[in-house]
Amino acid sequence: MRFMVIVKADSHSEAGEMPSTELITAMFAYNEELVKAGVMLSGDGLQPSSKGARVRFSGKERTVIDGPFAETKELIAGFWIWQCASLQEAIEWVRKCPNPQVTDSDIEIRQIFESEDFGEAFTPELREQEERLRAQIEQK
Repeated sequence: MRFMVIVKADSHSEAGEMPSTELITAMFAYNEELVKAGVMLSGDGLQPSSKGARVRFSGKERTVIDGPFAETKELIAGFWIWQCASLQEAIEWVRKCPNPQVTDSDIEIRQIFESEDFGEAFTPELREQEERLRAQIEQK
């Protein structure tokens, strides 16, 4: 099972404050442990929302909203993509994580849909198309 592990933003990450050398060192050591265990597929930190944008969809209309965004607790400061046998395994890995923020923080774990989860709606043609796209992505 693949999981997206989401580090929630706080006022410090949204202000663009960079982590300390100690935190960077601890996170690198943690990421190395994840890689050695075959858990980590990818992961990165994100710039503050002031450097981003949202696109709001309403029917055929598209509205661009420039950051920053007000609800800091709902924003993402970083993420990992992990391969774990279960949600419980992902939880155990998160419990080992250094606190990624200066203050109290939250890390959210969400399972990623796999093609099998879509049942009959995911036709053989769509499966073939997905495999083609994944192969193209891996070539880059």
